[in-house]
Amino acid sequence: MAQKGVEVERKSFSCSICLDLLEDPVAISCGHSYCMRCIKTHWDKEDEKRIYSCPQCRETFTLRPVLVKNTMLADLVEQLKKTGLQAAPADHCCAGPEDVACDVCTGRKRKAAKSCLVCLASYCEKHLKHHYDAPPLKKHKLVDPTNKLQENICSRHNTVMKMFCRTDQQCICYVCSVDEHKGHDTVSAAAERTKRQRELELSRQQIQQRVQDIEKDVKLLQQELEAVNGSADKAVEDSEKIFTELIRLVEKRSSDVKQQIRSQQETEVSPVKDLQEKLEQEITELKRKDAELKQLSHTEDHNQFLHNYPSLTPLSPSTHSSSINIRPLRYFEAVTAAVSEVRGRLQDVLTESETNISLTVTQVDVLLPQPEPKTREEFLRYSQEITLDPNTANTHLLLSEGNRKVKFMKEEQFYSSHPDRFTYYCQVLSRESLTGRCYWEVERRGGVSVAVAYKNIIRAGNSDECRFGFNDKSWALYCYENTYNFYYNSIKTPVSGPVSSRVGVYLDHSAGVLSFYSVSDTMTLLHRV
Repeated sequence: MAQKGVEVERKSFSCSICLDLLEDPVAISCGHSYCMRCIKTHWDKEDEKRIYSCPQCRETFTLRPVLVKNTMLADLVEQLKKTGLQAAPADHCCAGPEDVACDVCTGRKRKAAKSCLVCLASYCEKHLKHHYDAPPLKKHKLVDPTNKLQENICSRHNTVMKMFCRTDQQCICYVCSVDEHKGHDTVSAAAERTKRQRELELSRQQIQQRVQDIEKDVKLLQQELEAVNGSADKAVEDSEKIFTELIRLVEKRSSDVKQQIRSQQETEVSPVKDLQEKLEQEITELKRKDAELKQLSHTEDHNQFLHNYPSLTPLSPSTHSSSINIRPLRYFEAVTAAVSEVRGRLQDVLTESETNISLTVTQVDVLLPQPEPKTREEFLRYSQEITLDPNTANTHLLLSEGNRKVKFMKEEQFYSSHPDRFTYYCQVLSRESLTGRCYWEVERRGGVSVAVAYKNIIRAGNSDECRFGFNDKSWALYCYENTYNFYYNSIKTPVSGPVSSRVGVYLDHSAGVLSFYSVSDTMTLLHRV
């Protein structure tokens, strides 16, 4: 009954809008009380309607009521706060179907703030207070609210399972450890958690490293895509310009040929037209004379005929017909044949260039690198026989067995002078250039360095530019008795892995991948760049 009375008090001094204790309480004319801020906010939303109402009884007011703080009610609320009485729990503080409920609350339960792994109970903020204040309870393990606390209870002995059986891989209680799990490999649950936590962190590190590696690959692929797209766009643009220029040149040549033909046509036609015109004039004159003779021939008077006949102008020989020399020429057909020949040659060039261009386009290699071999048998498919070049060997190196073996000697060896020789560092290069995918193995005794270098690495002197792994033209794995170190551009990278007398080197030149392996019964990757 006392508890019920407290609940009534809480409701009496709570704002029905915010469901919390009244703050700056005001009472409106209908008798209901609210926080001044809450009722003002409520009425601000009703300003447009010009009608104001009570949120509880819905009584309306034509004019917005003037709000005055209820001093007596405010004092009562302050006294309640001092006595520790809290406002009625709002709906959002109460446990719903999917929430973890406080195991101490009676009636309507609040949401649990924490669960205790020692008490095996869940507590709301109010009932959790003792776990923060009471010294014995401060040592308890608090976790986020959970409904699975009972899973920590041993079903056989009804006690908390604080042990872990590694033999059976399950949580057990202390009684289980000396009963049915006697003789098993058992540890505390905390110890097993610590061990697995380390494994978990290691797994996370590996995952994060894998994510970083993949992100780098994705970035490289994005750069590759941008490079390919940019190169293709530029090639299309340049090709269009080149072919446009070719078309312009062909059009200009066509115009030149046309102009030459017309010019020659004019040269040939002009005298023909002049001669034709003269001949036509001669025909006209001859026809006129023929008409005169015809008229005279029809004169009936003999005397008149004889009188007019001597006055006729004698017919002069033709001065033009003799200059005409008709030759069986084809005129400009030869030009057509010459242009046709040019067309044929151009078609041949275009056909040949089309083949070359198509082959060049298809040879653009933007494919992803093929998977790296896994087994030694797969690596040996790309086996590359390496012979050493005496012209590059330092004078303290002795080559033997067909230049397949090298040994360090304290005494200098006799080699003829050669510009390719390493003059300071005890190094030697292979005769073979390495391209595509290739693999080779190095048998070693003692400490050696196995390196891949560009041919233009500097040979003379003792600067880092000459030393394998200490410049940007070489990559070197330094193999010692018990350890490995990888060097590139003077940056040292410690390498872990099984030490073996045989080192395998795999190079995929087109993919830009270089890998070093420890070779024994199995192949173990030491380092990849």
